[in-house]
This record gives sequence, structure tokens and C-alpha cells, in this order.
Amino acid sequence: MYQEILVVLGSPNSPNGDLGTISISRLNSCLKRYKKNNLVLCTGGWGPHFNISSESHASIAKNYLIDKGIPENAFLECALSSNSVDDAVKIIPIIKNLSHIKLTVITSDYHLERVKLIFNEILKGFTISYVGVESDLPKDSYDTIIAHEKKAIHSIQKNGLYY
Repeated sequence: MYQEILVVLGSPNSPNGDLGTISISRLNSCLKRYKKNNLVLCTGGWGPHFNISSESHASIAKNYLIDKGIPENAFLECALSSNSVDDAVKIIPIIKNLSHIKLTVITSDYHLERVKLIFNEILKGFTISYVGVESDLPKDSYDTIIAHEKKAIHSIQKNGLYY
């Protein structure tokens, strides 16, 4: 029997720490999936492209989930990462000594393909499933993000991962 760890990947919040709609959709997906005895691991530290507030994105996300009813003792240490590759790298020391675990990585639909490439490479040997939360971004924003994702995926396929 595996213990499930819900890994919620970070995304932008405002300079004063308010979670963005993408973050909230990922966190609400975590809330829907959470069951007693699951563990939760939030990712995201700071970076000019997603969080310039004084508090880490992961701690803002964790507080949101606690406020919505997930008990504090269900949380693993936060992974204070700055991008998707860093997410995978920084969760390793947090989970490496746990046994019989299954990771459920929660991200957005547009980010799913790249996350699978990254996590399947960096976290070889772990049992991983993925959730791509539907994003309700305006079409122009969504198209811009899809173009960015395609470029990033192409770069990984061409050059490999650096970590």
C-alpha cells in the first residue's frame, strides 16, 4: 500500500502575496483529491517571474490549504524552488527517506507535458501520476503560455535537462 503525496506546483502570486487564479485552481484540485493519511508538499520560493512577496509561494499555498481544512500535520517541508526543474530537484531531499510513496503532481493543463518530461527524468524510480488542472485563462494569454511551453519542451528534447 502506497502513501500518496500530493505535490502542488507553484505559480504566480501578487507582490503582496495574493494567490493568482492559476495557483488557486491547482490548490483547489489538491483540496478535492486530499484524503486522510495523504501528505501534501507545496513548491515555490521566490523569483521575479512569479513571487516577489516577502513570504515564499509554497508557504502562502500551504496556508491557503490549511485555511480550507487540510490539517497542518499533513504537510511535508516546502520545496523553495524557482522553476519546474528546481521543483523536481528540491523535492528529492524531502521525500527520499520515505518508503512506499506515490507522488501525485498537480499542475496546470498547459504545463503538464513539460512537467512529465522533467519529473520522469529527475525522479526516476518514483511512482508518479499527474494531474493537469484545466485553466480558464483568456485565449490570448493561454496561446502565449502554450507557445512558451512548446519552446521549453523543444529545448528539453534538444538539449536535455540541466540540474
